[in-house]
Amino acid sequence: MQIVRYTSERQAEWDAFVRSSRNGTFLLERAYMDYHAHRFTDCSLMFFREGRLVALLPANWVESERTVYSHQGLTYGGLVMGNELTTIRVMDIFTAMTEWMRTQLGAVRMIYKPIPYIYSLCPSEEDLYALFRQGAVLHIRAIASVVDMTHRLPMRKGRKSTIRQAQTLGVTIRESADLPVFWQILLQVLHDKYQALPVHSLEEMQLLQSRFPEQIHLYAAYSSDGQMLAGTIVYEFPHLVHAQYIASSPEGKAQGAVDALYAWLISERYADKRYLDFGTSVEQGGHVLNEGLLRQKEAFGARAVVYDSYLINL
Repeated sequence: MQIVRYTSERQAEWDAFVRSSRNGTFLLERAYMDYHAHRFTDCSLMFFREGRLVALLPANWVESERTVYSHQGLTYGGLVMGNELTTIRVMDIFTAMTEWMRTQLGAVRMIYKPIPYIYSLCPSEEDLYALFRQGAVLHIRAIASVVDMTHRLPMRKGRKSTIRQAQTLGVTIRESADLPVFWQILLQVLHDKYQALPVHSLEEMQLLQSRFPEQIHLYAAYSSDGQMLAGTIVYEFPHLVHAQYIASSPEGKAQGAVDALYAWLISERYADKRYLDFGTSVEQGGHVLNEGLLRQKEAFGARAVVYDSYLINL
């Protein structure tokens, strides 16, 4: 097993492998990963067997902690696997990888965030077994809410009445190019509820949308007089969509705009997808559950998928 530390000269090779893999997503392509490269010391690894690239690990290195993370700038960043990779080979990769981190970096631990199974095109949890064999322990568990479009649970009655109200008031849904308008709504919601800022700045999201126009979309609900009431930025994958941001103005809440928006996304726009991932509803590494946010998502028929992180002592 040959391990090569990623450099920008290998971007085309990296991205081509992500696109051909069975569990990689566009978030793991370098054009997405590297928009905030200045914040991290990249330590991504490429694994070759008999001269052929068989796996990737998006990762960064924090020298002060002597810790490798996979990857702090991403929601997930586990092993990206080629179709031919088997369980035994993944175990070989973990053995070689942890030895490389010890000897080449002097690392004492690794925080590993596997790609949630819903993002894989086929079963790809060989890394979870390899983690077990490495003595990894669960470090963080976040809970995400996911709608399975092929086995949809009914929406709660309150949601249905709110959707009818929005329709009566003339609320319309469409894809939007008004990202700055939505961002002002989002900033206000996050400030008022959590005294927080979004993970991305408006400029960063505009950059990412320009790089991935087929994958990153803004959908919005508008009032009868053309005012944006609510919106959501979704990341679109071949069989799944992920709600990256959701926000509604006070007027939008009064008119049921978010409910109408998501009913349309689930029943019409993305009815052909397998999953709709509303994202996580936790704080402080999963120890605090935002029950109100969770109930809102579950009212659409979403149920739990966990986003885990594991600690490997090296």
